[in-house]
Amino acid sequence: MSPRKRRAKSQSLHVPILGSAGFALDVDQSSQDDLGNDSLTWAGSSSIGQHRVNNEDAYLLDFPLFVVADGMGGHEAGEIASQLAVVAMQKGDADVRDPQKLRDLVRAVNNEILDAPLQGIGRVGMGTTLSAAVFDGDRLLLAQVGDSRAYLYSHGLLRRLTRDHSLVEELVERGEITAEEAREHPDRSVITRVLGNERDTEPDIYELRIEPGDRLLLCSDGLHGMITDSQIAEVLRLQSKPSRCANALIGAANKAGGFDNITVVCVDIKVAEAPVKPIKKKPRLAIGVIAFIVALVVLAGAAVGGIWLYAQHSAFLITENGTVSVYRGLVGDVFGVELRWREEVTDISASQLGGSLPERLQSGIQVHSLDEAYALVADYQKQLQSQSQ
Repeated sequence: MSPRKRRAKSQSLHVPILGSAGFALDVDQSSQDDLGNDSLTWAGSSSIGQHRVNNEDAYLLDFPLFVVADGMGGHEAGEIASQLAVVAMQKGDADVRDPQKLRDLVRAVNNEILDAPLQGIGRVGMGTTLSAAVFDGDRLLLAQVGDSRAYLYSHGLLRRLTRDHSLVEELVERGEITAEEAREHPDRSVITRVLGNERDTEPDIYELRIEPGDRLLLCSDGLHGMITDSQIAEVLRLQSKPSRCANALIGAANKAGGFDNITVVCVDIKVAEAPVKPIKKKPRLAIGVIAFIVALVVLAGAAVGGIWLYAQHSAFLITENGTVSVYRGLVGDVFGVELRWREEVTDISASQLGGSLPERLQSGIQVHSLDEAYALVADYQKQLQSQSQ
């Protein structure tokens, strides 16, 4: 029997405890890479909403692991199930950067929730959703059960990364209802897979590449059930810091009605600055070394010819005199040669774009084709139009 979310929610447990429910961290936390650069910054926040008595949500910020869990069955201790989930995820000794070990850890968490009532913890029937993210360099791993979600905001576009385990999601996939109808469907709270329901519950595992400037969002359905994906994207675009982004998203969901608990975790993949290396004097070269360098120059000339053909099919966007220009070619130069051809100077003011876009456009955003470049231009124009309305 599919579990239904019947929420009457209590104080959420944050592991580690990051602050009172309803407030994001005042200062964004960060991690550093091997060069000492801040590679990630993050923050989380949880709100009881406008209509609930308790908060059954919980979240975890424990680099490289980030988790959002949404307990269900208020009278059956859903808040305990979500707390057990985040604690067990944090204390698990598995290498969560390995997809199979991450899957095994979620299975173990499921069994721990099922066994807890036998030890006098919680009640039989309690359950929780779970969306977990693990960062490993430029690789992102996700584990998901239920209808808590993961989104990626990249190059000004929002992409949903996970699939809801819910009745309405199955109806949408079968073409019986539209995504818009699903938001108002009377059975939208029916979840088809949760932790704590069955022994053989399996998480969905996702693996993808990320890049500097991307922003990850984990959230409970208290967010995506109250505001649309386009509204979520707008907040992600406008807010520069994860803590401000988390608070703004919760504020938007509460303003839209706040009918459920709302929990969000926001993680930014930062653009690292290259370290400055001291200039060393070069010794005089022997004749044989000079001949070798000449040969390398000849080979480099041939390489440039091949790169020139590649550049003809590539494109990038860059800020010039405050506005966004479209180029065919490559950002930077190749052996001191610029391979770029201006296609258009748009009327888009880069300073009016949100998030990290102005900074990234200053140095140039490389894409694979002119079609992709103009798709980004169209999206930026839509953002500015919505901002002016």
